[in-house]
Amino acid sequence: MTKQNHTPEPSGETPEGTPASAAEQSSVDATIERILAADRAREQAPGRTTRFEAEPGSRRGGILGEQARELSGETSHTDSDGEQYDLMERRSLRRVDGLSTELEDVSEVEYRQLRLERVVLAGLWGEGTVAEAEYSLRELSALAETAGSTVLDGFLQRRAKPDPGTFFGSGKAEEIRVAVAELGADTVVVDSELAPSQRRGLEDIVKVKVIDRTGLILDIFAQHAKSREGKAQVELAQMEYMLPRLRGWGESLSRQAGGQVGGASAGIGSRGPGETKIELDRRRINARMSKLRKDIAAMKPARDAKRANRKRNAVPSVAIAGYTNAGKSSLLNRLTDAGVMVENALFATLDPTTRKAVTPDGIGYTLSDTVGFVRQLPTQLIEAFRSTLEEVADADLILHVVDASHPEPEGQIQAVRTVLAEVDAHEVDEIIVLNKADVADWDVVERIRRREPHTIVVSAHSGEGIAELRELISSSIPRPSVPLELMVPYSHGDIVSRLHAEDAEILSTEYLEEGTLLKVLVRRELAGDLSEFQVTAEPTP
Repeated sequence: MTKQNHTPEPSGETPEGTPASAAEQSSVDATIERILAADRAREQAPGRTTRFEAEPGSRRGGILGEQARELSGETSHTDSDGEQYDLMERRSLRRVDGLSTELEDVSEVEYRQLRLERVVLAGLWGEGTVAEAEYSLRELSALAETAGSTVLDGFLQRRAKPDPGTFFGSGKAEEIRVAVAELGADTVVVDSELAPSQRRGLEDIVKVKVIDRTGLILDIFAQHAKSREGKAQVELAQMEYMLPRLRGWGESLSRQAGGQVGGASAGIGSRGPGETKIELDRRRINARMSKLRKDIAAMKPARDAKRANRKRNAVPSVAIAGYTNAGKSSLLNRLTDAGVMVENALFATLDPTTRKAVTPDGIGYTLSDTVGFVRQLPTQLIEAFRSTLEEVADADLILHVVDASHPEPEGQIQAVRTVLAEVDAHEVDEIIVLNKADVADWDVVERIRRREPHTIVVSAHSGEGIAELRELISSSIPRPSVPLELMVPYSHGDIVSRLHAEDAEILSTEYLEEGTLLKVLVRRELAGDLSEFQVTAEPTP
């Protein structure tokens, strides 16, 4: 039975009938006033020259008022996306804005709402245009929301190079501190990678937790990794990121004072082994990293065996690569009916997926979806996922998926190619697939098509251009090229069946008394197995 919540009438007595103390009543009133004041401050924050002000009726405005394009609406699915059970599982426990501690019934304790972390964003504009800096901060906002937070405000400072102590100048750091106090923020997220000393220095000023772009991306990967290998790769990247930052993670990891260093409260009895606690943590982290590297290396042979089997059978491989949220998984579903999870979010899928596909004329190949890329992708992740990204480097063709509706697609293309070069995949044949054609700006599409020689425009959602993409893949992958004329006895039907599979192309078939006469194109690896059935040309008299 659900309990009814009753709001008590205001009075000077507690439910037991005893008068409430003035101090307790004053404390409650002060708490309520502080909460209401914070709400008013969020809605009507005072102006700042470099702060992106809130629009009427909104917490955020300016560039952050437009940022939600990656997360703006519910994800729309097509029949090729399948049932999307993985997506339903991910959404089974969602964080919401605001904290609820009032339970209607004790049995509902497992379903209470979890408060979203409230963050303020900050970035530097050191080079490039202001539009590029604004795009980067909007992307950081989408990353923060994907990680499970509410973005309250954003700052962008024009500065040639970061301050070595606090990253931002002292005035800007103080301005961020005031905004954090007014808005009741929990965290400051910086749109760059901070040195450990910079993060600690900025935390000392703003008085709340500070994380950088790298830490934010690692947190998203940790949330979305599902496979055993993916979890190990993300944990390894997190350990590599954490190791040089141990001193800043809490007081328990600070140096122990000795002699007069500790001040008046230290001295005799306080001298000890110094950094023992930090060294122990470093040793544990190094041991864990070593084990993770061995575990990942032990998982590699299984994937290498599958890849070697495909190479032995000369099966062409096509890899889908691209910026995060460009529509790679949707394209894989459209081409193969794979049914992998599709969500309108950054880094929605991390684990690679390989599916069998067939060209319109019956030639088989494999299609592999890979992890998405992003600007300033942490080097720890590139190293940890290098074994997974080998699928791209070993492919015969890369489908480089680009979000044609994005305001800066050229920047995304360059960011992806930078990562591909780091994993030695830059020499693989590439097709630029301009996705989301149904919502794209055609001036942008034409601009990219003029710059990129191998380009095709598609929409994985509506199916526009998919047939043309299949034909382009068919003409771009390695195809059977060795011509043979074979006479296959009817007792060897397995040979004919093999030729009708996806590793040969039959040009003509004729049924004769002694067997089946076929003119075919086969792969070089298969030609040797068919030598006994080849028709030898009669000698010329």
